[in-house]
Amino acid sequence: MAGPTITRVRTIATSPGEGNIQRRLIVVKVETSEPGLYGLGCATFTQRHSAVRTVVDEFLAPLLVGRDPCRIEDIWQTVHVNAYWRSGPVMNNALSGVDMALWDILGKLAGLPVYQLLGGKCREGAAVYRHADGATLEQVEERVRQFMAQGYQYIRAQWGGYGGRQALPAAPDGAMPGAYYDPAGYARSVVTLFDHLREALGFGVNLLHDVHERLAPIEAVRLAKLLEPHRLFFLEDLLPPEQVDWFRLVRQQCTTPMAMGELFVNTQEWRPLVEERLIDFIRCHISAIGGLTAARKIQVMCELMGVRTAWHGPGDVSPIGHACNVHLDVMAPNFGVQEWAGFLDVEREMFPGCPELRDGYVYPNDKPGWGMDMDEALAAKYPCPEGVLEWTQARLPDGSPAYP
Repeated sequence: MAGPTITRVRTIATSPGEGNIQRRLIVVKVETSEPGLYGLGCATFTQRHSAVRTVVDEFLAPLLVGRDPCRIEDIWQTVHVNAYWRSGPVMNNALSGVDMALWDILGKLAGLPVYQLLGGKCREGAAVYRHADGATLEQVEERVRQFMAQGYQYIRAQWGGYGGRQALPAAPDGAMPGAYYDPAGYARSVVTLFDHLREALGFGVNLLHDVHERLAPIEAVRLAKLLEPHRLFFLEDLLPPEQVDWFRLVRQQCTTPMAMGELFVNTQEWRPLVEERLIDFIRCHISAIGGLTAARKIQVMCELMGVRTAWHGPGDVSPIGHACNVHLDVMAPNFGVQEWAGFLDVEREMFPGCPELRDGYVYPNDKPGWGMDMDEALAAKYPCPEGVLEWTQARLPDGSPAYP
C-alpha cells in the first residue's frame, strides 16, 4: 500500500511581538495526501524573512510536491544542492523549514515524539540559561539574583547590551549613522562586571557572557585570558567566523571555555574547531544550518570530540524551532545548556503545545512529532513588519563599520 505524498508546501509568516520586540517568524507547513497529516518546521531568518519565503513558496514547493515525506535524508540532500550554489543562510533556512516539518510528519506517522525517533531521552528536561542585563553593575547583579531565586543555575550577564554602553569618543565630522560602541571600553567593562558579580555572588552560580564578535582578535584573546579566574561556564562568540584561526591562540593562553557557532552556515566553518577541540560548546542556529538533519550530525560529531551542545535560542526563533532544540537537548549525551528567551503569551496561544519551562529546565511534550500546532488565523493578525534593521549597523568610534 502506497504511503502519503507531499501535496503542498507553503510558508506562514507572523510577528507576534510588540513595541521594540519584532520577531519576524517564518514557519513552513508541509501538507500530505493523508487527510489531517501535515508537519511544521522553523525557517526563521528575521533579517531576511521575505527572501526565505520566496525560496520556499516559489522554488521548493514545486520541487517537493509528489514526493514521499518519509525520505527525509534524500529530500535534504536534494534540496541542499538543487540551487547548485549552497550553504547560505537564506537557502539553509528554507531547507530547515522543510526538514523540521518532515520530522514532524514522521513522528506523527510513527505515533512518537521526535526525540524517540532519535534514540530516546538521556534526561527528562534541559537546563536553560537566561539573559541578565542592566545599565549599572547593581542592576545586572539584581537581575542575576532574580533568576537564581527562580531556580536558574546558568545565567548570561551583560552590562549595557552587546558592546556595552560606555561613553564614546567623538566621531569624525560627517560620520555615518549607526549603532556605535567602543571596543576598548567594552572589554574593560566586562572584566569589571565579573569582578563585581563574583565578589557579590561567589562561584555557586554558572555565569556566561556573549562578546558577539565585538573585539579585534588580539583584544579577544586578552579578554578570554583576563576572565579565566572568574571561571565562566562559557564565553560566547568571542570571534567572528572569519577569524576562527585565532582560537588556537586562545587555547594556548587560557582555559576559559569557548562557545561558538550561531553565525555558522557551512560544515567547513565548524569542523576544524571541533576536530581540534578549540571550542567547548557548539552554538549553531539550527534553522541556519539546515534543520534537525544537519544538527543531529553535528551533535554526533561533537560527542565524539568531547564538545557539548548549546543551541542558539533567542527570541527570533519560532516556538517550532525551540521545540527542535529541546528534542535534541533531551536525547543528546553531550548536551551542555540551552539558551532560552521565553515565549510571549500570544506565542503560546498561537503555537499550542509549546515546550514548558519549570524551575530552570525546559521540557518537550510527549505527543507525536513536535507535539505542536499553529493557529494560522491568529498568526495572520500579526503581519511581519518591513524596514531596515538598525542594530546590525554596528560602527566603531571613528565611524567605520564593525561586526554586530
